[in-house]
Amino acid sequence: MMKNLLNLFFPRVCEACNLVLSDNEVVLCTACRHHLPITNFHFEAPEAVKKTLYGRVKLESATALLHFSKKGPIQQLLHNLKYRGHEDIGLFFGQWLGAELASIDAYKQIDVVIPVPLYKAKLRKRGYNQVAKFSQEIAAALNAEYNDSVLIKVKSAKTQVFKGRIKRWKDDGSLFAIAENTSLRGKHILLVDDIITTGATIESCAIVLSQIADIKLSLATLAIAD
Repeated sequence: MMKNLLNLFFPRVCEACNLVLSDNEVVLCTACRHHLPITNFHFEAPEAVKKTLYGRVKLESATALLHFSKKGPIQQLLHNLKYRGHEDIGLFFGQWLGAELASIDAYKQIDVVIPVPLYKAKLRKRGYNQVAKFSQEIAAALNAEYNDSVLIKVKSAKTQVFKGRIKRWKDDGSLFAIAENTSLRGKHILLVDDIITTGATIESCAIVLSQIADIKLSLATLAIAD
């Protein structure tokens, strides 16, 4: 009864198109779910994301679940996840991608999942890291440790959207650091972010994580920019 009343006054809507969801729909309506721009990289093109970062980041495996394009449904999803507190989006897609990665031998070797962190002031203001639940669900599916304390963001940065690739790389060069370099020694780390655009953030994270001895690094993101 209470659930029905809540749905009457505060109807659940699709995170991509804003249409009211039916009782059996979660996060996305059936139409939007069927039209998601899924990459299938981890099944059909396992080298695709690695090529994007070739020569900059050494990765064992890498994937992105969805293609991103401006003004498309994935932009709306990421906006709701990042700025409107709709963490159920991360939960939904984390369970989806986690289940798929758990069926692939290359990802069964992951020891620990690390989300790309937020700067502490931004984390306090927003109240959550938009990739936390996404990362946690992937870790659970892979039976891997979830660790959000080793990789830290030590410098805030203005939005990267309107910056060129070279400028972004320079800006991101000193954004991250590691809190310690012993607990993850020899581990296979899966770094997780919401989107790959130029790859500058991933590169910056990889540089500091490489201070940890004998690690292997893989990557998973919710989306990749076309």
